[in-house]
Amino acid sequence: MEYLKLIGIVIIILGFALKFDTIAVVIISAVATALVAGISVPDLLTLLGKSFVENRVVSLFFLTLPMIGVIERHGLKQAAVNAIKKLKNLTPGRILNLYLLIREVACAFGITLSGQVQFVRPLISPMVQAAAGARGKLTPKQIDLIKARSAATDNFGNFYAQNLFVASGGVLLMASTMKSLGHAVEPTSIVLYSIPMAVITFIITAIYNMRFDRQFNVKRNKKQED
Repeated sequence: MEYLKLIGIVIIILGFALKFDTIAVVIISAVATALVAGISVPDLLTLLGKSFVENRVVSLFFLTLPMIGVIERHGLKQAAVNAIKKLKNLTPGRILNLYLLIREVACAFGITLSGQVQFVRPLISPMVQAAAGARGKLTPKQIDLIKARSAATDNFGNFYAQNLFVASGGVLLMASTMKSLGHAVEPTSIVLYSIPMAVITFIITAIYNMRFDRQFNVKRNKKQED
C-alpha cells in the first residue's frame, strides 16, 4: 500500500507527457496523493495554506514584472542593443559566457538575479541578437536559436551554482533533510561539493557557447557566398 502514495508522480508524468494543463495536473496529483495517504481534504487545504504563508517570499518577484514592462516600453532593449553595437569585439558566445560568470558569482554571494524575466528577456537576449546581427540581418530561426541559447545559459548557471551560498534555501533544505534521515551533513560540506560542479558547468557551457559562435559564423559565411 505504501507504493500507492507514489501515484502523484505517475499522474504528473502522464499529465506532462499528454500535455495537459500544468496547474490542473499538479493539483490533481496533490489531491490524489493526499487521499491515498489518508489526509482529509480540510487537512490538505490547511497544509497548502500553511506552506504558502511560510514561503510567500518566493512570490515577491511578481512585484518586479510591472517595472520590467515599463522600462522595456521606454527603450531598455534598444539601449542594450546600441551598447553592444559599439563593442565590435563582443560575440554572442562571449556575451553568454560573461553572463554565465556573473550568474554563478552572484549565486555564490546569495544574490538572486531572477534570471529569465528580469535579465534574459529584456537584456541578455537582445544583446546577443545585436552581436550576432552586427554583420547582417538575422533570420527568424536564428533569433529563436539565440533566445533558446540565452535561456539555456541562464538555466545552467542558476541550477549548478545555486548551492554555492551556504545560506541558500536549497543548501539548508538538503542539510535539514539529511539530518532528519540520520545523516549529519553540514551546509558548508554541501557548498564545497557544489564548487566542482559549478566550475565544470562553466567550462562545458563556455565551450558550448564558443562552438555556437563558430556554427553561426559558418552559417553567415555560407549565406554571404550564396
